[in-house]
Amino acid sequence: MDAAPPSRPGPNEPNIPAWASRSHPDLKSGGEPPAPAAKAADPKPAPPATAAPKPAAAKAAPELERREFLNWLALGWIAFSAASAAGLTALGRFFFPNVLFEPPSVFKVGYPEDFADGNVDERFKEKFRIWVVREAGQIYALFAQCTHLGCTPNWLAAENKFKCPCHGSGFYRSGINFEGPAPRPLERVKIQRAEDGQILIDKGVVYAQEKGQWSDPSSFLVV
Repeated sequence: MDAAPPSRPGPNEPNIPAWASRSHPDLKSGGEPPAPAAKAADPKPAPPATAAPKPAAAKAAPELERREFLNWLALGWIAFSAASAAGLTALGRFFFPNVLFEPPSVFKVGYPEDFADGNVDERFKEKFRIWVVREAGQIYALFAQCTHLGCTPNWLAAENKFKCPCHGSGFYRSGINFEGPAPRPLERVKIQRAEDGQILIDKGVVYAQEKGQWSDPSSFLVV
């Protein structure tokens, strides 16, 4: 049996070569050739990461080091100044120690005629802490210190007595205690005439009445 002759394309069918039919079976059935595959877009390169400007960083580092150095320098100078001031203060105290200037214990208060009879003279109470009393032909000096706790009494001329403001002890003009907690009379201090005739007081020597020392000739001055 003879082989059938190859079919010829119709008037509207494209003339497809045999080799094309073998390579593309879809063309054999009269289909359109496949559309070419879309070419993949080339990937765009990513923009490079922005790096910190190296010159600015390099400039900031020395600036920080400079500021830190200046801060440490300032702290060191302050510490040095404080240490120097303390050293100078200590040196000054060594060469010029604190000295308590007290009034002398031996001093003159004037002439006997400067003191009125029956009067308590308070001119020397603030500076020397004594009263000068003249009565019954004698002049004596009382130490202005309460024998209770050491407060300074006040002379109350209207009441003719010494009165301690701390605890109420009272003393007669002679210094004898009569009220309050004071256990004994006021003390007298040494009194005598100086070579120039003035009255010389020595607070370094005191006389206590309860010990019988008011009879000592140095505890009063006869006028």
